[in-house]
Amino acid sequence: MKLSKTSSFLFALTVFAISWIKPIWPYEQALHSSLTVLGLILLWYYARKNPISDTSFLLICLFIAVHCVAARWLYSNVPYDAWVKSLFGFSLQASMGWSRNHFDRLVHFMYGFCLVPGLVEHFRHKYTPKTGYCLTLALAAIMVTSLWYEWFEWLVAITMSAEDAEAYNGQQGDIWDAHKDMLAATLGALVWVPVYRYFGKKTGHD
Repeated sequence: MKLSKTSSFLFALTVFAISWIKPIWPYEQALHSSLTVLGLILLWYYARKNPISDTSFLLICLFIAVHCVAARWLYSNVPYDAWVKSLFGFSLQASMGWSRNHFDRLVHFMYGFCLVPGLVEHFRHKYTPKTGYCLTLALAAIMVTSLWYEWFEWLVAITMSAEDAEAYNGQQGDIWDAHKDMLAATLGALVWVPVYRYFGKKTGHD
């Protein structure tokens, strides 16, 4: 891989390593991190065999890094409100009127936002130069894989103890958690629609 991709990959690996310094919930974090390890392996293998831009590769590494932060605190316990108070002197939770930890929503949003460019490039390389078709496939891929992940969480919930399932899923009592997570990922992906429509028209590949 090029130096820029190697740097992005090392960034993700560094965040992963730091997230494992004195883990708070090692067993539960390991469950989440199993997907991180799989993602890193697949990304490295894919980049060695297929063309992917430095920007798209960096975005995927950024998503993995954010997921590592979430995994350390099991999503529901990420102390982002304390970080905001320390940096800016106000409570984000209080100012927004939130009663639950919303870091999981951010991760799902980042999933859609960070993976769409790479998916568009993949479909463009494999199937068609038409940006509109590739973007449609990318949006569908985000929505379908988000659904698969929620099914996976459901399987976790019915095969583990109630405490372990809650620690992994992080529903925080919200019966619509799966629906909102899928919506967050879809919204993250949809951010790219006006971008690709504009550049598609500019290049004549819309």
